[in-house]
Amino acid sequence: MPIKLPETLPAFDVLSREGVMVMSDSAASLQDIRPLRIGLLNLMPKKIQTENQFARLIGATPLQIEFSLIRMTEHETRTTAAAHMTEFYRPFAEVRDQKFDGLIITGAPIEHLDYSDVTYWDELTEVFDWTQTNVHHTFGVCWGGMAMLWHFHGVRKHMLEQKAFGCFRHRNLAPASPYLRGFSDDVLIPVSRWTELRQPEVDAVPGLTTLIASDEVGPALIEDPAHRALMMLNHFEYDSTTLKEEYDRDVESGKAINVPRNYYPDDNPARMPMNRWRSHAHLLYGNWINQIYQTTSYDIDKIGR
Repeated sequence: MPIKLPETLPAFDVLSREGVMVMSDSAASLQDIRPLRIGLLNLMPKKIQTENQFARLIGATPLQIEFSLIRMTEHETRTTAAAHMTEFYRPFAEVRDQKFDGLIITGAPIEHLDYSDVTYWDELTEVFDWTQTNVHHTFGVCWGGMAMLWHFHGVRKHMLEQKAFGCFRHRNLAPASPYLRGFSDDVLIPVSRWTELRQPEVDAVPGLTTLIASDEVGPALIEDPAHRALMMLNHFEYDSTTLKEEYDRDVESGKAINVPRNYYPDDNPARMPMNRWRSHAHLLYGNWINQIYQTTSYDIDKIGR
């Protein structure tokens, strides 16, 4: 089964050209089936790029997915056309009475700020609390995951002296986890952040389990069963050239930036990078969707009860 997207959303054409099964609203309405409702709360500045990345992973499953784009109510983006936001995004205030099988909360390039200094922090905490009554399972990514762990458990983020930037080896710590079905023992994951969580502080919180971790950049995938949530602190969703684009941008602007580690062949930025994480990215998000499908209620109104 395909992912259901508006035909005018840029991701519809992008994924169609890549061979991902997509379905228009009109075609989906002909099927007598309840699709899984997956929301994307997109906090990233490059909205369209982020939509494509997550829709690609969500659309690779054999289930019909209804993909909904959500934004913070008062926060206005300056990097995506207003017409795109108006046509495809709904503010949180308009969906707070709805139920979702799954919700992805993206990262945001605001790591240097204290959480309380984020302009939309109060509303974001409302979103976190809302997931406990209106969302069956939540997936926080990078800063979004760190913010969830701070809100629910008081786990602090710590500034790094140097940006964690590149592709880092990670260990599979929980091979029996349903979220890691098919995973190798050793996993390569793109990382791009100025902050970290510290494993002892995660371990000190009862109920939290680290599923994937790196000796170099710390915990990566954390499960919080009590809040029906996963937190991925790194970027499985990245395209092959996303780290390259970040590196080139900083070089052109004169910022001090290291060449992303273990990314370019021979660490040479003149050569094109190869994607060595795509298969595990599809596994993780496919396993997540499968777990939602196995455990969510057919009657979507019963979610959260």
